[in-house]
Amino acid sequence: MDRVRARAWAGTIVFLALAPGVVAGLVPWLITGWRIPWPDGWIWPIAIAAAIVVLAGVALLLDAFVRFARADGTPAPPAPTARLVVVGPYRHVRNPMYEAVLAIILGQALLFGSGWTVLYAALVFLAVLLFVLFYEEPTLELEYGDEYREYRRNVRRWTPRLRAWERGA
Repeated sequence: MDRVRARAWAGTIVFLALAPGVVAGLVPWLITGWRIPWPDGWIWPIAIAAAIVVLAGVALLLDAFVRFARADGTPAPPAPTARLVVVGPYRHVRNPMYEAVLAIILGQALLFGSGWTVLYAALVFLAVLLFVLFYEEPTLELEYGDEYREYRRNVRRWTPRLRAWERGA
């Protein structure tokens, strides 16, 4: 493995632990203590629904992170990829990582019956929205130019396309 690829994988793993690990793991744990408040009869249906949401979020998040490392960069703004990542879930929606993090948080809110965690998810979404609008999208447009503008015209920010976008189609 060459030095650039090794640095991309290491940076991606560190960023995964620091950003989504804290936002979707540590903070919800601090809010809920990961204590399940449901009576015995209700726990299984709620746990199954919550597990589906959390595991889908984790799978989507890990898939997106792997795609950044394979593109020889990280999702972290200081160490971006050399080329725009528009494969996998990015062919359906522009922000699958943020949506995955929100799914993980909301799944925990359901499992742990926590209104505070729902409020936290809303605050995370507001912060992400502002970051996307005022930093990420302008930066991507400067970095990738027409390629990003075409992508932005064809793939929505938050609502997934049913059919995957094909570049140049």
